[in-house]
Amino acid sequence: MTVLRRFATPATLLMSAALAGCAAHPPVVTPPAPPASLPVAVVEQPAAAPIAIAPDPIAERLSAVDKEFATGQSELEQGHLVSAREAFDRAVDLLLAAPNGARSDTRLESAYERLLDQITALEASALREGDGFTETRSEPSPLEALLATPVPDNAAPAATTSQKVTADLAQTPHDLPIPVNNKVLSYVELFQGNLREFMENGLLRGARYVPMIQDVFRAEGLPLDLAYVPLIESAFQPTALSRASAKGLWQFIPGTGQENGLHQTWFIDDRSDPEKATHAAAQYLKSLSDEFGGDWNLALASYNAGPGTLERAMKRSKLTDYWDLTSTSKYLPKETREYVPMILAAIVIAKNPTHYGFEMPPPASMTFEKVTVPDAIDLRVIAEWTGVSVDEIRDLNPELRRATTPLGQHELKVPFGTAAAVEARLVTADPTVFVKFNTYSVQSGDTLSSVARRFKVKVADLAQSNQLRTTSKLQAGQTLMIPRDPVAAAPLTSSAHPAIQTPPAPTAGAAKAPTTYRVKSGDTLSSIARQFDTTVLDLKRLNQLSSDTIVVGDKLTVKR
Repeated sequence: MTVLRRFATPATLLMSAALAGCAAHPPVVTPPAPPASLPVAVVEQPAAAPIAIAPDPIAERLSAVDKEFATGQSELEQGHLVSAREAFDRAVDLLLAAPNGARSDTRLESAYERLLDQITALEASALREGDGFTETRSEPSPLEALLATPVPDNAAPAATTSQKVTADLAQTPHDLPIPVNNKVLSYVELFQGNLREFMENGLLRGARYVPMIQDVFRAEGLPLDLAYVPLIESAFQPTALSRASAKGLWQFIPGTGQENGLHQTWFIDDRSDPEKATHAAAQYLKSLSDEFGGDWNLALASYNAGPGTLERAMKRSKLTDYWDLTSTSKYLPKETREYVPMILAAIVIAKNPTHYGFEMPPPASMTFEKVTVPDAIDLRVIAEWTGVSVDEIRDLNPELRRATTPLGQHELKVPFGTAAAVEARLVTADPTVFVKFNTYSVQSGDTLSSVARRFKVKVADLAQSNQLRTTSKLQAGQTLMIPRDPVAAAPLTSSAHPAIQTPPAPTAGAAKAPTTYRVKSGDTLSSIARQFDTTVLDLKRLNQLSSDTIVVGDKLTVKR
Protein backbone atom coordinates (compact mmCIF):
# COMPACT_ATOMS: atom_id res chain seq x y z
CA MET A 1 0.00 0.00 0.00
CA THR A 2 2.82 2.26 0.61
CA VAL A 3 3.97 1.99 -2.95
CA LEU A 4 0.45 2.56 -4.25
CA ARG A 5 -0.13 5.57 -2.18
CA ARG A 6 3.06 6.92 -3.37
CA PHE A 7 2.47 6.53 -7.11
CA ALA A 8 -1.41 6.34 -7.60
CA THR A 9 -3.28 9.06 -9.42
CA PRO A 10 -6.78 10.33 -8.34
CA ALA A 11 -8.53 8.47 -11.23
CA THR A 12 -6.98 5.17 -10.32
CA LEU A 13 -8.03 5.56 -6.74
CA LEU A 14 -11.71 6.12 -7.69
CA MET A 15 -11.81 3.03 -9.96
CA SER A 16 -10.31 0.86 -7.26
CA ALA A 17 -12.91 1.99 -4.79
CA ALA A 18 -15.81 1.03 -7.19
CA LEU A 19 -14.50 -2.44 -7.84
CA ALA A 20 -14.02 -3.01 -4.18
CA GLY A 21 -17.76 -2.30 -3.61
CA CYS A 22 -19.13 -5.03 -6.06
CA ALA A 23 -16.76 -7.91 -5.59
CA ALA A 24 -15.78 -9.89 -2.54
CA HIS A 25 -12.38 -10.52 -3.84
CA PRO A 26 -10.73 -7.54 -5.25
CA PRO A 27 -8.70 -8.07 -8.37
CA VAL A 28 -5.02 -8.33 -8.12
CA VAL A 29 -3.59 -5.02 -8.99
CA THR A 30 -0.21 -5.01 -10.56
CA PRO A 31 1.56 -1.98 -9.52
CA PRO A 32 2.88 0.13 -12.32
CA ALA A 33 6.62 0.16 -12.89
CA PRO A 34 8.22 2.97 -11.14
CA PRO A 35 9.11 5.79 -13.40
CA ALA A 36 12.69 6.23 -14.45
CA SER A 37 14.60 8.51 -12.22
CA LEU A 38 14.34 12.05 -13.45
CA PRO A 39 17.51 14.08 -13.65
CA VAL A 40 17.77 16.63 -10.91
CA ALA A 41 18.21 20.06 -12.32
CA VAL A 42 21.11 21.78 -10.55
CA VAL A 43 20.68 25.50 -10.58
CA GLU A 44 24.00 27.26 -10.07
CA GLN A 45 23.68 30.30 -7.87
CA PRO A 46 25.85 33.20 -8.86
CA ALA A 47 28.88 33.65 -6.48
CA ALA A 48 28.27 36.26 -3.86
CA ALA A 49 30.11 39.43 -4.70
CA PRO A 50 32.69 40.41 -1.98
CA ILE A 51 31.47 43.12 0.29
CA ALA A 52 33.52 46.21 -0.36
CA ILE A 53 34.92 47.66 2.86
CA ALA A 54 35.31 51.35 2.59
CA PRO A 55 38.83 52.45 3.64
CA ASP A 56 39.06 54.35 6.88
CA PRO A 57 41.49 57.18 6.12
CA ILE A 58 41.61 58.22 9.77
CA ALA A 59 42.58 54.71 10.92
CA GLU A 60 45.26 54.60 8.23
CA ARG A 61 46.61 57.97 9.32
CA LEU A 62 46.69 56.92 12.98
CA SER A 63 48.54 53.73 12.01
CA ALA A 64 51.17 55.81 10.20
CA VAL A 65 51.44 58.07 13.25
CA ASP A 66 52.03 55.05 15.49
CA LYS A 67 54.81 53.83 13.21
CA GLU A 68 56.61 57.16 13.27
CA PHE A 69 56.26 57.39 17.04
CA ALA A 70 57.66 53.86 17.44
CA THR A 71 60.59 54.86 15.23
CA GLY A 72 61.22 57.86 17.46
CA GLN A 73 61.18 55.69 20.56
CA SER A 74 63.65 53.27 19.00
CA GLU A 75 66.01 56.09 18.02
CA LEU A 76 65.74 57.56 21.51
CA GLU A 77 66.67 54.24 23.11
CA GLN A 78 69.85 54.27 21.02
CA GLY A 79 70.67 57.75 22.21
CA HIS A 80 69.95 59.33 18.81
CA LEU A 81 68.22 62.51 19.91
CA VAL A 82 68.18 64.21 16.52
CA SER A 83 66.68 61.25 14.67
CA ALA A 84 64.18 60.78 17.48
CA ARG A 85 63.13 64.41 17.24
CA GLU A 86 62.68 64.10 13.47
CA ALA A 87 60.51 60.98 13.83
CA PHE A 88 58.36 62.60 16.52
CA ASP A 89 57.96 65.68 14.34
CA ARG A 90 56.80 63.52 11.43
CA ALA A 91 54.23 61.85 13.71
CA VAL A 92 52.84 65.22 14.80
CA ASP A 93 52.87 66.55 11.24
CA LEU A 94 50.83 63.57 10.04
CA LEU A 95 48.04 64.54 12.44
CA LEU A 96 48.22 68.22 11.59
CA ALA A 97 48.11 67.46 7.85
CA ALA A 98 44.74 65.70 8.10
CA PRO A 99 41.95 67.29 6.02
CA ASN A 100 40.41 70.10 8.07
CA GLY A 101 43.14 69.71 10.70
CA ALA A 102 43.71 67.53 13.70
CA ARG A 103 40.52 68.66 15.41
CA SER A 104 38.21 67.56 12.59
CA ASP A 105 37.65 64.16 14.24
CA THR A 106 37.50 63.12 17.87
CA ARG A 107 39.92 60.27 17.20
CA LEU A 108 42.46 62.62 15.66
CA GLU A 109 42.08 65.15 18.43
CA SER A 110 42.50 62.50 21.12
CA ALA A 111 45.54 61.04 19.34
CA TYR A 112 47.10 64.49 18.99
CA GLU A 113 46.79 65.32 22.68
CA ARG A 114 48.00 61.86 23.68
CA LEU A 115 50.97 62.12 21.31
CA LEU A 116 52.08 65.47 22.71
CA ASP A 117 51.82 64.12 26.26
CA GLN A 118 53.90 61.05 25.33
CA ILE A 119 56.57 63.13 23.65
CA THR A 120 56.75 65.49 26.62
CA ALA A 121 57.19 62.54 29.00
CA LEU A 122 59.90 61.00 26.84
CA GLU A 123 61.58 64.38 26.57
CA ALA A 124 61.74 64.77 30.34
CA SER A 125 63.19 61.28 30.76
CA ALA A 126 65.71 61.54 27.92
CA LEU A 127 66.96 65.02 28.71
CA ARG A 128 67.32 64.24 32.40
CA GLU A 129 70.41 62.22 31.49
CA GLY A 130 72.00 65.33 30.02
CA ASP A 131 70.61 67.89 32.45
CA GLY A 132 73.92 68.88 34.00
CA PHE A 133 73.10 67.18 37.30
CA THR A 134 73.67 63.51 36.57
CA GLU A 135 77.30 62.49 36.97
CA THR A 136 78.72 59.73 34.82
CA ARG A 137 79.27 56.42 36.54
CA SER A 138 82.60 55.45 38.07
CA GLU A 139 84.11 52.03 38.68
CA PRO A 140 85.40 51.10 42.14
CA SER A 141 89.16 51.27 42.45
CA PRO A 142 90.57 47.72 42.62
CA LEU A 143 93.28 48.46 45.17
CA GLU A 144 91.01 48.05 48.18
CA ALA A 145 89.81 44.68 46.88
CA LEU A 146 93.38 43.58 46.18
CA LEU A 147 94.46 44.43 49.68
CA ALA A 148 91.52 42.48 51.08
CA THR A 149 92.71 39.32 49.30
CA PRO A 150 94.50 37.15 51.87
CA VAL A 151 98.19 36.57 51.22
CA PRO A 152 99.89 33.99 53.46
CA ASP A 153 102.58 35.73 55.50
CA ASN A 154 104.51 32.64 56.49
CA ALA A 155 103.92 30.16 53.68
CA ALA A 156 106.88 30.21 51.31
CA PRO A 157 106.10 30.42 47.58
CA ALA A 158 106.67 27.27 45.57
CA ALA A 159 110.22 26.59 44.44
CA THR A 160 108.99 26.46 40.86
CA THR A 161 107.73 30.05 41.15
CA SER A 162 111.13 31.23 42.30
CA GLN A 163 112.82 29.36 39.48
CA LYS A 164 110.41 30.72 36.88
CA VAL A 165 110.81 34.35 38.02
CA THR A 166 114.59 34.05 38.31
CA ALA A 167 114.83 32.65 34.77
CA ASP A 168 112.53 35.38 33.46
CA LEU A 169 114.47 38.22 35.10
CA ALA A 170 117.66 36.88 33.54
CA GLN A 171 116.19 37.26 30.06
CA THR A 172 113.66 40.11 30.30
CA PRO A 173 115.20 43.58 30.73
CA HIS A 174 113.86 45.76 33.55
CA ASP A 175 114.74 49.31 34.53
CA LEU A 176 113.51 48.92 38.11
CA PRO A 177 115.23 46.60 40.60
CA ILE A 178 113.09 43.46 41.08
CA PRO A 179 114.07 41.41 44.13
CA VAL A 180 113.18 37.72 44.16
CA ASN A 181 111.82 37.63 47.70
CA ASN A 182 108.82 35.92 49.25
CA LYS A 183 106.64 39.01 49.10
CA VAL A 184 107.08 39.54 45.37
CA LEU A 185 106.86 35.81 44.61
CA SER A 186 103.66 35.45 46.65
CA TYR A 187 101.96 38.10 44.54
CA VAL A 188 103.23 36.51 41.34
CA GLU A 189 101.50 33.32 42.46
CA LEU A 190 98.36 35.19 43.53
CA PHE A 191 98.07 36.92 40.15
CA GLN A 192 98.26 33.53 38.46
CA GLY A 193 95.72 32.04 40.87
CA ASN A 194 92.87 33.77 42.70
CA LEU A 195 93.53 37.11 41.01
CA ARG A 196 94.04 35.75 37.52
CA GLU A 197 90.88 37.34 36.11
CA PHE A 198 91.86 40.70 37.56
CA MET A 199 95.29 40.45 35.92
CA GLU A 200 93.87 39.36 32.55
CA ASN A 201 91.37 42.23 32.44
CA GLY A 202 93.97 44.77 33.49
CA LEU A 203 96.45 43.62 30.84
CA LEU A 204 93.74 43.78 28.20
CA ARG A 205 92.73 47.34 29.10
CA GLY A 206 96.33 48.43 29.53
CA ALA A 207 97.24 47.55 25.94
CA ARG A 208 95.67 50.80 24.74
CA TYR A 209 97.36 53.03 27.35
CA VAL A 210 100.84 51.57 27.93
CA PRO A 211 102.37 52.86 24.64
CA MET A 212 101.25 56.42 25.46
CA ILE A 213 102.50 56.17 29.06
CA GLN A 214 105.88 54.84 27.96
CA ASP A 215 106.23 57.67 25.45
CA VAL A 216 105.61 60.23 28.21
CA PHE A 217 107.95 58.52 30.68
CA ARG A 218 110.65 58.08 28.05
CA ALA A 219 110.53 61.80 27.34
CA GLU A 220 110.74 62.54 31.08
CA GLY A 221 113.63 60.12 31.67
CA LEU A 222 111.61 57.83 33.96
CA PRO A 223 111.87 54.02 34.18
CA LEU A 224 109.48 52.51 31.62
CA ASP A 225 108.55 49.75 34.08
CA LEU A 226 106.56 52.41 35.94
CA ALA A 227 104.04 52.35 33.08
CA TYR A 228 102.45 49.34 34.81
CA VAL A 229 101.73 51.09 38.11
CA PRO A 230 98.10 51.75 36.95
CA LEU A 231 97.64 47.99 36.65
CA ILE A 232 97.45 47.92 40.45
CA GLU A 233 96.14 51.42 41.08
CA SER A 234 93.15 51.33 38.74
CA ALA A 235 93.38 48.22 36.51
CA PHE A 236 93.77 50.84 33.75
CA GLN A 237 90.22 52.18 34.29
CA PRO A 238 90.23 55.98 33.74
CA THR A 239 87.08 56.48 35.82
CA ALA A 240 88.11 54.26 38.73
CA LEU A 241 87.22 55.95 42.03
CA SER A 242 88.40 54.93 45.49
CA ARG A 243 86.66 55.43 48.82
CA ALA A 244 89.23 58.12 49.55
CA SER A 245 88.14 59.98 46.37
CA ALA A 246 91.29 59.05 44.44
CA LYS A 247 90.42 58.91 40.75
CA GLY A 248 91.72 57.97 37.33
CA LEU A 249 94.44 55.70 35.96
CA TRP A 250 96.91 57.07 38.48
CA GLN A 251 94.45 57.47 41.38
CA PHE A 252 95.21 61.06 42.29
CA ILE A 253 93.37 62.38 45.33
CA PRO A 254 91.81 65.81 44.65
CA GLY A 255 94.50 67.86 46.39
CA THR A 256 97.49 66.08 44.84
CA GLY A 257 95.81 66.24 41.44
CA GLN A 258 95.36 70.00 41.72
CA GLU A 259 98.98 70.41 42.87
CA ASN A 260 100.08 68.65 39.69
CA GLY A 261 97.92 70.65 37.29
CA LEU A 262 94.83 68.44 37.06
CA HIS A 263 91.73 70.66 37.00
CA GLN A 264 88.50 69.48 38.58
CA THR A 265 85.27 71.33 37.84
CA TRP A 266 81.57 70.56 37.69
CA PHE A 267 81.98 69.35 34.12
CA ILE A 268 85.54 68.00 33.93
CA ASP A 269 87.93 65.98 36.07
CA ASP A 270 91.37 65.89 34.47
CA ARG A 271 92.35 63.05 36.78
CA SER A 272 90.33 60.82 34.44
CA ASP A 273 92.04 62.15 31.31
CA PRO A 274 94.62 59.40 30.61
CA GLU A 275 97.15 61.64 28.88
CA LYS A 276 96.89 64.63 31.22
CA ALA A 277 96.98 62.38 34.28
CA THR A 278 100.03 60.54 32.93
CA HIS A 279 101.93 63.81 32.51
CA ALA A 280 100.95 64.73 36.07
CA ALA A 281 102.05 61.29 37.33
CA ALA A 282 105.42 61.66 35.60
CA GLN A 283 105.91 65.02 37.27
CA TYR A 284 104.89 63.70 40.68
CA LEU A 285 106.96 60.51 40.49
CA LYS A 286 110.04 62.50 39.51
CA SER A 287 109.58 64.76 42.53
CA LEU A 288 109.20 61.73 44.84
CA SER A 289 112.29 60.08 43.38
CA ASP A 290 114.28 63.26 43.98
CA GLU A 291 112.96 63.52 47.52
CA PHE A 292 114.03 59.96 48.38
CA GLY A 293 117.42 59.97 46.69
CA GLY A 294 116.42 58.02 43.58
CA ASP A 295 115.24 55.00 45.58
CA TRP A 296 112.21 53.83 43.58
CA ASN A 297 110.96 51.49 46.30
CA LEU A 298 110.69 54.43 48.68
CA ALA A 299 109.30 56.68 45.95
CA LEU A 300 106.53 54.15 45.18
CA ALA A 301 105.78 53.70 48.88
CA SER A 302 105.42 57.47 49.25
CA TYR A 303 103.20 57.57 46.14
CA ASN A 304 100.83 55.32 48.06
CA ALA A 305 101.12 56.65 51.61
CA GLY A 306 102.23 60.21 50.96
CA PRO A 307 105.76 61.51 51.43
CA GLY A 308 105.02 62.83 54.90
CA THR A 309 103.90 59.41 56.19
CA LEU A 310 107.01 57.73 54.79
CA GLU A 311 109.37 60.37 56.16
CA ARG A 312 107.90 60.01 59.64
CA ALA A 313 108.19 56.22 59.46
CA MET A 314 111.84 56.46 58.41
CA LYS A 315 112.56 58.95 61.17
CA ARG A 316 110.95 56.77 63.85
CA SER A 317 112.59 53.56 62.68
CA LYS A 318 115.92 55.04 61.63
CA LEU A 319 115.67 52.75 58.59
CA THR A 320 116.21 53.81 55.00
CA ASP A 321 115.61 50.52 53.18
CA TYR A 322 112.03 49.79 52.17
CA TRP A 323 112.29 46.03 52.82
CA ASP A 324 113.73 46.60 56.29
CA LEU A 325 111.09 49.24 56.98
CA THR A 326 108.26 46.87 56.03
CA SER A 327 109.58 43.77 57.77
CA THR A 328 107.44 44.82 60.72
CA SER A 329 103.99 46.35 61.07
CA LYS A 330 105.25 49.05 63.44
CA TYR A 331 105.95 51.85 61.01
CA LEU A 332 103.81 51.72 57.89
CA PRO A 333 100.17 50.77 57.28
CA LYS A 334 99.46 47.38 55.71
CA GLU A 335 98.44 48.95 52.40
CA THR A 336 101.87 50.52 51.93
CA ARG A 337 103.68 47.38 53.10
CA GLU A 338 101.87 45.36 50.43
CA TYR A 339 101.81 48.04 47.74
CA VAL A 340 105.40 47.90 46.47
CA PRO A 341 105.71 44.08 46.20
CA MET A 342 102.31 44.04 44.50
CA ILE A 343 103.50 46.63 41.95
CA LEU A 344 106.76 44.75 41.31
CA ALA A 345 104.96 41.42 40.82
CA ALA A 346 102.56 43.07 38.36
CA ILE A 347 105.53 44.51 36.43
CA VAL A 348 107.17 41.07 36.27
CA ILE A 349 104.06 39.50 34.72
CA ALA A 350 103.18 42.44 32.46
CA LYS A 351 106.65 42.53 30.92
CA ASN A 352 106.48 38.84 29.91
CA PRO A 353 102.87 37.66 30.27
CA THR A 354 103.11 34.50 28.15
CA HIS A 355 105.83 33.21 30.48
CA TYR A 356 103.21 33.21 33.25
CA GLY A 357 100.35 31.80 31.21
CA PHE A 358 98.69 35.04 30.06
CA GLU A 359 97.81 36.05 26.53
CA MET A 360 98.91 39.64 26.09
CA PRO A 361 97.07 41.55 23.35
CA PRO A 362 99.29 43.55 21.01
CA PRO A 363 99.71 47.24 21.87
CA ALA A 364 96.79 49.22 20.47
CA SER A 365 97.20 52.92 20.95
CA MET A 366 94.00 54.96 21.02
CA THR A 367 93.29 56.76 17.77
CA PHE A 368 91.06 59.80 17.70
CA GLU A 369 90.66 63.30 16.37
CA LYS A 370 89.78 66.47 18.23
CA VAL A 371 86.93 68.86 17.48
CA THR A 372 86.23 72.18 19.15
CA VAL A 373 82.55 72.40 20.09
CA PRO A 374 81.26 75.95 20.70
CA ASP A 375 79.08 75.24 23.72
CA ALA A 376 77.65 72.53 25.95
CA ILE A 377 76.29 69.73 23.79
CA ASP A 378 74.76 66.40 24.67
CA LEU A 379 77.20 63.54 24.01
CA ARG A 380 74.36 61.53 22.48
CA VAL A 381 74.14 64.06 19.66
CA ILE A 382 77.88 63.68 18.99
CA ALA A 383 77.45 59.90 19.02
CA GLU A 384 74.68 60.15 16.44
CA TRP A 385 76.73 62.43 14.20
CA THR A 386 79.74 60.11 14.32
CA GLY A 387 77.74 56.90 13.90
CA VAL A 388 78.97 55.30 17.12
CA SER A 389 77.42 54.60 20.50
CA VAL A 390 77.44 57.21 23.24
CA ASP A 391 79.55 54.81 25.32
CA GLU A 392 82.30 55.07 22.70
CA ILE A 393 82.24 58.87 22.95
CA ARG A 394 82.42 58.66 26.74
CA ASP A 395 85.24 56.14 26.44
CA LEU A 396 87.25 58.63 24.39
CA ASN A 397 86.47 61.44 26.85
CA PRO A 398 86.46 59.87 30.34
CA GLU A 399 87.34 63.23 31.89
CA LEU A 400 83.78 64.47 31.22
CA ARG A 401 81.85 64.18 34.45
CA ARG A 402 78.48 64.91 32.90
CA ALA A 403 76.64 63.70 29.82
CA THR A 404 77.48 66.98 28.12
CA THR A 405 80.54 68.95 27.20
CA PRO A 406 81.24 71.99 29.41
CA LEU A 407 79.74 75.42 28.87
CA GLY A 408 81.68 77.39 26.30
CA GLN A 409 84.27 76.06 23.90
CA HIS A 410 85.68 72.61 24.54
CA GLU A 411 88.08 70.35 22.67
CA LEU A 412 86.30 67.01 22.32
CA LYS A 413 87.85 63.73 21.16
CA VAL A 414 85.90 61.91 18.43
CA PRO A 415 86.61 58.66 16.55
CA PHE A 416 89.33 58.91 13.95
CA GLY A 417 87.94 60.01 10.60
CA THR A 418 84.79 61.69 11.96
CA ALA A 419 86.04 65.18 12.86
CA ALA A 420 85.12 66.72 9.50
CA ALA A 421 81.58 65.34 9.68
CA VAL A 422 81.09 66.70 13.22
CA GLU A 423 82.43 70.12 12.26
CA ALA A 424 80.05 70.24 9.29
CA ARG A 425 77.07 69.32 11.47
CA LEU A 426 78.02 71.97 14.03
CA VAL A 427 77.82 74.66 11.34
CA THR A 428 74.19 73.83 10.55
CA ALA A 429 73.12 72.49 13.97
CA ASP A 430 69.71 73.36 15.37
CA PRO A 431 70.24 75.51 18.50
CA THR A 432 68.23 72.99 20.51
CA VAL A 433 71.09 70.46 20.37
CA PHE A 434 73.04 72.68 22.75
CA VAL A 435 72.27 72.21 26.42
CA LYS A 436 70.99 75.32 28.16
CA PHE A 437 71.69 76.12 31.78
CA ASN A 438 69.98 78.65 33.98
CA THR A 439 72.00 81.51 35.35
CA TYR A 440 71.04 83.67 38.27
CA SER A 441 72.28 87.10 39.27
CA VAL A 442 72.73 87.18 43.03
CA GLN A 443 70.63 89.75 44.87
CA SER A 444 71.49 91.45 48.12
CA GLY A 445 70.76 89.09 51.02
CA ASP A 446 70.95 85.91 48.92
CA THR A 447 72.75 82.88 50.31
CA LEU A 448 73.61 79.57 48.73
CA SER A 449 70.81 78.00 50.76
CA SER A 450 68.18 80.52 49.67
CA VAL A 451 69.20 80.25 46.00
CA ALA A 452 69.22 76.46 46.22
CA ARG A 453 65.69 76.50 47.67
CA ARG A 454 64.52 78.87 44.96
CA PHE A 455 65.72 76.58 42.18
CA LYS A 456 65.00 73.33 44.05
CA VAL A 457 68.57 72.04 44.00
CA LYS A 458 70.91 70.83 46.71
CA VAL A 459 73.25 73.34 48.30
CA ALA A 460 76.19 71.00 47.65
CA ASP A 461 75.28 70.73 43.96
CA LEU A 462 74.89 74.49 43.60
CA ALA A 463 78.22 75.11 45.31
CA GLN A 464 80.12 72.54 43.29
CA SER A 465 78.67 73.68 39.97
CA ASN A 466 80.10 77.14 40.69
CA GLN A 467 83.39 76.00 42.26
CA LEU A 468 82.30 77.31 45.65
CA ARG A 469 82.34 75.90 49.15
CA THR A 470 79.02 75.24 50.82
CA THR A 471 80.02 77.92 53.35
CA SER A 472 80.93 80.51 50.67
CA LYS A 473 79.25 83.89 50.93
CA LEU A 474 77.62 85.38 47.87
CA GLN A 475 78.00 88.92 46.61
CA ALA A 476 75.29 90.97 44.93
CA GLY A 477 75.70 90.87 41.17
CA GLN A 478 77.55 87.57 41.23
CA THR A 479 76.37 85.18 38.48
CA LEU A 480 75.60 81.61 39.46
CA MET A 481 75.18 78.74 37.02
CA ILE A 482 72.15 76.60 37.80
CA PRO A 483 72.05 73.23 36.02
CA ARG A 484 68.77 73.27 34.21
CA ASP A 485 65.61 71.45 35.12
CA PRO A 486 65.16 68.89 32.33
CA VAL A 487 61.43 69.61 32.12
CA ALA A 488 62.21 73.20 31.16
CA ALA A 489 64.58 72.19 28.39
CA ALA A 490 63.97 72.54 24.70
CA PRO A 491 61.49 69.86 23.68
CA LEU A 492 62.25 66.92 21.45
CA THR A 493 59.66 68.21 19.00
CA SER A 494 61.07 71.29 17.35
CA SER A 495 58.59 71.85 14.52
CA ALA A 496 56.23 74.77 14.70
CA HIS A 497 53.05 72.92 15.56
CA PRO A 498 49.86 74.80 16.36
CA ALA A 499 48.11 73.46 19.40
CA ILE A 500 44.62 72.08 19.80
CA GLN A 501 43.02 73.86 22.67
CA THR A 502 40.98 71.67 24.96
CA PRO A 503 39.02 73.62 27.58
CA PRO A 504 40.12 72.75 31.10
CA ALA A 505 37.69 70.87 33.26
CA PRO A 506 35.65 73.18 35.48
CA THR A 507 36.77 73.30 39.08
CA ALA A 508 34.92 74.18 42.20
CA GLY A 509 35.07 77.80 43.19
CA ALA A 510 36.10 80.78 41.15
CA ALA A 511 38.34 80.01 38.19
CA LYS A 512 41.82 81.50 38.36
CA ALA A 513 42.79 83.86 35.58
CA PRO A 514 45.59 82.55 33.38
CA THR A 515 49.10 83.86 34.08
CA THR A 516 50.32 86.10 31.27
CA TYR A 517 53.65 87.65 30.35
CA ARG A 518 54.52 90.62 28.14
CA VAL A 519 57.45 89.86 25.81
CA LYS A 520 60.49 92.04 26.39
CA SER A 521 63.54 92.80 24.28
CA GLY A 522 65.88 89.80 24.19
CA ASP A 523 63.23 87.28 25.22
CA THR A 524 62.95 83.93 23.49
CA LEU A 525 60.45 81.16 24.03
CA SER A 526 63.21 79.14 25.69
CA SER A 527 64.11 81.90 28.16
CA ILE A 528 60.44 82.49 29.00
CA ALA A 529 59.88 78.76 29.46
CA ARG A 530 62.78 78.57 31.90
CA GLN A 531 61.53 81.63 33.79
CA PHE A 532 58.08 80.13 34.35
CA ASP A 533 59.19 76.51 34.82
CA THR A 534 57.41 75.30 31.70
CA THR A 535 58.40 74.13 28.23
CA VAL A 536 58.54 75.72 24.80
CA LEU A 537 56.04 73.13 23.61
CA ASP A 538 53.52 74.11 26.30
CA LEU A 539 53.93 77.80 25.49
CA LYS A 540 53.14 77.05 21.86
CA ARG A 541 50.13 75.00 22.85
CA LEU A 542 48.77 77.67 25.16
CA ASN A 543 49.22 80.45 22.63
CA GLN A 544 48.54 78.54 19.39
CA LEU A 545 51.91 79.56 17.99
CA SER A 546 53.00 78.10 14.68
CA SER A 547 56.66 79.16 14.98
CA ASP A 548 59.26 80.17 17.55
CA THR A 549 59.00 83.80 16.55
CA ILE A 550 57.75 86.23 19.21
CA VAL A 551 57.56 90.02 19.07
CA VAL A 552 58.35 92.53 21.78
CA GLY A 553 55.05 93.57 23.36
CA ASP A 554 53.27 90.28 22.65
CA LYS A 555 51.16 89.05 25.54
CA LEU A 556 51.73 85.35 26.13
CA THR A 557 49.77 83.00 28.35
CA VAL A 558 52.37 81.11 30.38
CA LYS A 559 50.11 79.20 32.79
CA ARG A 560 46.42 78.38 33.09
